[in-house]
Amino acid sequence: MDLLEEREKTHGDFRGVALTALTIKAIVKNSKNYKYLSGEEEESLDMIASKIGRILNGNPHEIDHWRDIAGYAKLVAKSLEPKNFRVKLKVKKEKSQ
Repeated sequence: MDLLEEREKTHGDFRGVALTALTIKAIVKNSKNYKYLSGEEEESLDMIASKIGRILNGNPHEIDHWRDIAGYAKLVAKSLEPKNFRVKLKVKKEKSQ
């Protein structure tokens, strides 16, 4: 069995994972507070969306998916602790249309 076949058992069909993750990411990016997120928060939500895509399309009982989600959330929480907080609340520039 090659690596892709092995991963499909735990991660699911890539096309399904991509569709699910991209749908979640679009919801996140279109939310009213997205413009206030730091880069760390944005990336964490992006990665969490990818892991949710794997859970919903692959093996939902794969413990690593859940640990990864917890890990990304923990990284953001750690960055928000007063001693680590570096980013002031800011509004990102709106994309010109």
